Amino acid sequence: MTKLHNDNIALLIDADNASHAGLDPVLTALAELGTVNIRRAYGNWRKQSLKGWVDILHKYGIEPQQQFDMTKGKNATDMKMTIDAMDLLFRVNIGGFGVMSSDSDFMPLAMRIRQEGIPVYGFGSAKTPEAFKQACSRFIDVDALIKANKRERGGDGDVKTAAKADDGEEELSARGKVDDQLLKLLIDAYQASKRDAEGYASLSEVGKIAGNRSSFDVRNYGFSRLSDMFEEVPNFQTKRDDKSQLFVKRLR
Repeated sequence: MTKLHNDNIALLIDADNASHAGLDPVLTALAELGTVNIRRAYGNWRKQSLKGWVDILHKYGIEPQQQFDMTKGKNATDMKMTIDAMDLLFRVNIGGFGVMSSDSDFMPLAMRIRQEGIPVYGFGSAKTPEAFKQACSRFIDVDALIKANKRERGGDGDVKTAAKADDGEEELSARGKVDDQLLKLLIDAYQASKRDAEGYASLSEVGKIAGNRSSFDVRNYGFSRLSDMFEEVPNFQTKRDDKSQLFVKRLR
């Protein structure tokens, strides 16, 4: 992905609704946009449930934002995050935002930021409400990121063996998530793309159109690259030209 002209990125974390285990791969994913110079995590740090976050705040250079729970069963994290995001949007030169949460309350925030022409990457669980997912420029399943990160770093045999034993079926199912809805999205994006006489369309253009129509990200489906996905999607084939640019064609 081409980096932004302004690559100053802000990551805002709803610690009450995000797993600290996903922070490392989230930062890696945001590197597509630029440098994550602003890193803030919000929560009531008195809670024992946030200990995992507390233990890594300084390691990753994250600025903790204390929010006390004024009412039992509720927290003030959402409001504080939203206020800070709007302050950053209009007072600081920000090129992109990362919002790490599975809370649909951040849907209006993501939509407002995008109206300024600034991309918003959402990071949450697969159970995140669809409204927030679609409000983001891209929404990435953090659990899928964590699994992919483990596979990529599993250099020793024990790790790989354990992954096959424990996650074998799960990994296959992740690769099997190319369902009818996703297939339709890819076909529509392909059909909306410019094609040559042989029916090939630029993979980058197909990916851009698909991204404009949905917040989908290939990492949610167990793939690291769009080209990997198309190689496994039924009824598509890929080829490279003499400049190593990748093209895709739908087979009848």
